[in-house]
Amino acid sequence: MDFKQLIAYKKAFDLSMDIFNISKAFPKEETYSLTDQIRRSSRLVCANIAEAYRKRRYPKHFTSKLTDADGENSETNTWLDFALACQYISSEDHLRCAEQGKEIGKLINYMINNSSKFGVKLE
Repeated sequence: MDFKQLIAYKKAFDLSMDIFNISKAFPKEETYSLTDQIRRSSRLVCANIAEAYRKRRYPKHFTSKLTDADGENSETNTWLDFALACQYISSEDHLRCAEQGKEIGKLINYMINNSSKFGVKLE
C-alpha cells in the first residue's frame, strides 16, 4: 500500500484543498500571514503523514512524524478560528472544516496507537 491510500492522508488532502479554495477569498493584506499560515499547516498534515508512512521501519520516527501531523492539524484548526473571528469565512465553512479536522485527528491518533497495523515493527 502507498501512503496516498491511507484514509487519514486522503481526508487531510481534501481538507487542505478545501482550505486552499476558501482562502483565495481572504483579503490581500493577509497574504503573508493568515493565508500562508493556514495553507502551510494544512499541507504539512499530509506531508507528515507521508513521511511517517515511509519511516514506519523506525517506530519512534513513525510516531514522531504522526505527532507532528497531529500538531499541524491542531494549528490549522487555530487558523480556522482566526479566519472565523476576522469574518473571512462563514460559520458553515468553519464548522465543516473543523469537523473534518477532528476526524483527521482521530485517524492520526488511531495510526499512532495501532502502528503495527501500518507495518511498523514494534521493538
